[in-house]
This record gives sequence, C-alpha cells and structure tokens, in this order.
Amino acid sequence: MSTNDYVKYVTQQLVKYMDTPKEERKQKKEEKKKVDVQPYSNQWLGILPFAFKLMVNKKKK
Repeated sequence: MSTNDYVKYVTQQLVKYMDTPKEERKQKKEEKKKVDVQPYSNQWLGILPFAFKLMVNKKKK
C-alpha cells in the first residue's frame, strides 16, 4: 500500500467518523463494550493463565 493510498484511506475514515452523529457514536461504543467482554486474566495476561488453569484442572480429575 503506497503512502498516498494510506492517506486517502485515513481521510475517508476520518470524514466518515465526523459525519456520524455524536449520539450514534456513543451508542456504537457502548454496544461494542457489551459484546467484547473477556475474562480479566485473558484480557491483561493473554492465553497463558488459561492454559495453566486447564492444566491444573486436568490434574485434579
């Protein structure tokens, strides 16, 4: 992707964002927050705590 194409894309996205009413942007942001809820350990520490948890649970059985 050339620099000119990148600048064009960013400009289009910026104009699209600015044309959207403020209330609609807030609504989309809140909807996205509700959908993208992840466990705290995965969000901040990645997949390693999950793998460790699976390993510990497997040994208990």
